[in-house]
Amino acid sequence: MPFVIRGFWRRHKRKVLVTTGVLGGGYLLYKLYNAHTQRLADLEAELAREQESSDDLLKAKMQAHFESIQSIADTTTLPHVMHYLSSRIAEELDTTDITERLMQMKGKSPEKLELWDRLKVISFTRMVLSLWAMTMLSLYIRVQVNILGRHLYIDTARGFGSSLIVEDAELIDRDDQQKFLASSDYLSTYGMPSLILHIQAAAIEVLNGKQLTDRFNTAVLRDTIMQILDKFMGTGSPHHWVNYLMPEDARWAELATAFSSDSTVLPDVTKFEQLTLETRSVISSGEFGNIAEMALRAVVDTVVVDMGAQSGGDLSSGTPLAKVLARVAQMGPTLLGESSKFRQIILNVPEVELFFTLIYSQMQIS
Repeated sequence: MPFVIRGFWRRHKRKVLVTTGVLGGGYLLYKLYNAHTQRLADLEAELAREQESSDDLLKAKMQAHFESIQSIADTTTLPHVMHYLSSRIAEELDTTDITERLMQMKGKSPEKLELWDRLKVISFTRMVLSLWAMTMLSLYIRVQVNILGRHLYIDTARGFGSSLIVEDAELIDRDDQQKFLASSDYLSTYGMPSLILHIQAAAIEVLNGKQLTDRFNTAVLRDTIMQILDKFMGTGSPHHWVNYLMPEDARWAELATAFSSDSTVLPDVTKFEQLTLETRSVISSGEFGNIAEMALRAVVDTVVVDMGAQSGGDLSSGTPLAKVLARVAQMGPTLLGESSKFRQIILNVPEVELFFTLIYSQMQIS
């Protein structure tokens, strides 16, 4: 037997050694591969845990920054704009002179009827203008600060890498920021005369034929306000009212075309132009139009309820239009003086809150 084994070994020594080496090496490679695979699996699991933690941190930071952006709009930008807006409307649609002249007149006369008719139109124009401007500026400014806040957050996150710190960052030039936010005064500074003319034209058309003796209840009052708003919003080209909120610029059409193309490089586009273009794109969208309509209706409903409460119940059963006009005229300053209350009514519309959340989170960090 030993002879047979020695003979076999002499004849197959090389094959046995090669086979043993291959098998041993294969086993060693398998063990190394298995260990490497396990290490990769452990590393992937660790990275997944870190990514999940990082995602949670990112979401928490974005939520905190989002809330701070809303606070800036509510406590800084909007109060300033509403104060200026209130002054401009009071200046342009002052009813003091007409009221004093009516109080001095005795009996009936064509001139007195004409003054009453003017007071009727101006009172409704002032209220609807205040309502529309307060609502649209509240939405417009919130679009602005959310777009700006999103850019600041994303640019800063890119700059700081994983730390995602946004405090004290100046990645957007401060002059561009101030210029961009200051454009919210465009309506009060430049858009007001044309806006007054168009809302007044709508008011004249809706109020035509309504006599001072006609009885107004809450339903009639609400319908009258909504008819004036609908008439104004529906007159002219689609989204014509955008030009009351911000200036029209021929260059923006060129930029909009470039933004909608596949090219990601836009030559000679400043940060201010990009922010302004995004804002105009948002408020010209059908989605914003739907949000604006919901917000306007919510504010109108609140205004009618408030006026009903102030009348001591007179509006429930109906009261002559002549007696309603004083409360209609006063509601304009009230809308702007208590704008924070009505802005909260707007934000309480679920679709409005969701809309601004989507604007802020629209652009992802890459």
